[in-house]
Amino acid sequence: MTDDTLESVLTEQRLFEVPDQFAKQARISGMDQYFEMMKHAVEDYEGFWAEQARAEISWEIPFSEILDESNPPFYKWFSDGRLNVSYNCIDRHIEAGNGQRNAILWEGEPGDQRSLTYNELLDEVARLGNALKAYGVGKGDRVVIYMPMVPEAVAAMQACARIGAIHSVVFGGFSAEALKDRIEDATAKVVISADGGLRSGKTIPLKANVDQALEEGCDSVEHVVVLQRAENAIDWTEGRDVWFRDIMARESGDCPPEPVEAEHPLFILYTSGSTGKPKGVVHSSAGYLLGAAATMKWVFDIRPESDVFWCTADVGWITGHTYIAYGPTAVGATQVMYEGGPMYPEPDRLWAVAERTRTTVFYTAPTAIRALMKQGEEWPAKHDLSALRLLGSVGEPINPEAWMWYYRVIGGERCPIVDTWWQTETGAHMIAPLPGATALKPGSCTHPLPGIMADVVDEAGNSIDRAEDKGGLLIIRRPWPSMLRNVWGNEQRFIKTYWSYFPDQYLYLAGDSASRDADGYFWILGRMDDVINVSGHRMGTMEIESALVSHEKVAEAAVVGRPDEVKGNAIHAFVILKGSRGDQDLDHLRDDLRGHVAEKIGPIAKPDDIRFADGLPKTRSGKIMRRLLRAIASGEEITQDISTLEDESVIRQLQGKD
Repeated sequence: MTDDTLESVLTEQRLFEVPDQFAKQARISGMDQYFEMMKHAVEDYEGFWAEQARAEISWEIPFSEILDESNPPFYKWFSDGRLNVSYNCIDRHIEAGNGQRNAILWEGEPGDQRSLTYNELLDEVARLGNALKAYGVGKGDRVVIYMPMVPEAVAAMQACARIGAIHSVVFGGFSAEALKDRIEDATAKVVISADGGLRSGKTIPLKANVDQALEEGCDSVEHVVVLQRAENAIDWTEGRDVWFRDIMARESGDCPPEPVEAEHPLFILYTSGSTGKPKGVVHSSAGYLLGAAATMKWVFDIRPESDVFWCTADVGWITGHTYIAYGPTAVGATQVMYEGGPMYPEPDRLWAVAERTRTTVFYTAPTAIRALMKQGEEWPAKHDLSALRLLGSVGEPINPEAWMWYYRVIGGERCPIVDTWWQTETGAHMIAPLPGATALKPGSCTHPLPGIMADVVDEAGNSIDRAEDKGGLLIIRRPWPSMLRNVWGNEQRFIKTYWSYFPDQYLYLAGDSASRDADGYFWILGRMDDVINVSGHRMGTMEIESALVSHEKVAEAAVVGRPDEVKGNAIHAFVILKGSRGDQDLDHLRDDLRGHVAEKIGPIAKPDDIRFADGLPKTRSGKIMRRLLRAIASGEEITQDISTLEDESVIRQLQGKD
């Protein structure tokens, strides 16, 4: 990575100190406490994590073994302990006298509302757990969950955990073919779904997709449980299909939690967006739960007795697993859960829900922030957001200008922003600010959390001196409790994907490029495969995107490389403007933007091509499908499945066909 590439990161001078009032009440207050925790972890790594595990988890049988490193990279944590994750997320809060506390405040897209207390959540979980047992599902059996964003999705996940079954949630926006691949890889016994899901005024045909998947294979599936949500017409297979409401009515609300070993798989979650067979990331019970609970307290500074937490992700992604289904419930918090799209029926939907529920901690993705930013400040200005005290960002690096808008317009310049770096594979936050301790730099995820040994290294695995002002590969040097344990049914793929880059060193390769500035702050530069090699210069796509978005007329940008005979790769930018494209002199603006990027980063970073559009190809979770952009930039035919896109019409527009 060249100095020019990193200039915009390493010259970011804005620093936002922790508000005094926030620091006084925070769980971790001040950097001295952070450094003391890190010192403890460095000097006694196993002892540090054992303390956290004893503090955050209620054990059926306490552990005496902490970390087993005898067979790397197949690490084990707390392996002789036994617990039940559902008990930790529900029962223990009821036993502590908090059964009447709201667990979920739910809002459906049409505006229907529902709340579940911890007592009510336990009743649903227990009944569904008993139903699964009646269908022959036991410890270690797999259940696929393919549902909309409704409380029953959380109940289904917790029900599996309660009886020791392994769930695999498939995002409701995935096609029948994608669903089939995941069911078959997991050899699931039962699928829990719904007649349909509601999203941006449309009905997603979930049951029809299940039917199609099962027609084409999936011989392991014996039953399909169907929630009535969209009330759309569906086909029915007698003997296989059963209504959710019917089994809930007939089953008992008494389902004792099944203790399992600490290393017992809690779930399989298939990574999306890659080619070839889906990769099933396996997470354990105890280590994963510990990561979820600890980061709820460290990063979100959660106060269960007073906070209302809202993570806008879908449960089909790891963010929805850790910070909807498990993290908030593990600490006994109240959370908001919303079914629909952020712009429907108006661009103020999120702010209206936040006002009505008095949300205090709000966690969303940069792509949503940029999209809402494009709509203008008048939409959030309609609502009272004064209850907010902490904001969060997840999913990709946040552009500094989007960070500033979020901080100023949504947070009223009083709410710290926790910009979190983590992955499906890490299970929980890894690098993130501690809001009561860490001074913030827009665009930086700041420091590794206590006990996380993150580093930026060169191709040989050697640490890069922060004084060198250059980027490298992001790695984790020591195993951590919430890390993935395997790739389901494919140990060799697990080793090759995450552990083979540095032979015999067993350094976890995150797959991201990163830099660390003179203050020790981490900056994520993009995926290793999102680094463009231009005439021998390695350019981080995120840096170019940040430079483009910092222009006053740009709302959002995505940058990819395309093959070039002279340079190796050329820089191709897709740009979404604030306001209408028709009101702009696009040729003049294109030149202006190229000069703007050159000024911000350097001439080497100037895009060779800039294509203006009204939207980018995004999944329904908001993830930009960069492989499609690379194909468009290269003039290739689109052969990939685009059924998971929020709006398929953007492809034709980007190709110049509309």
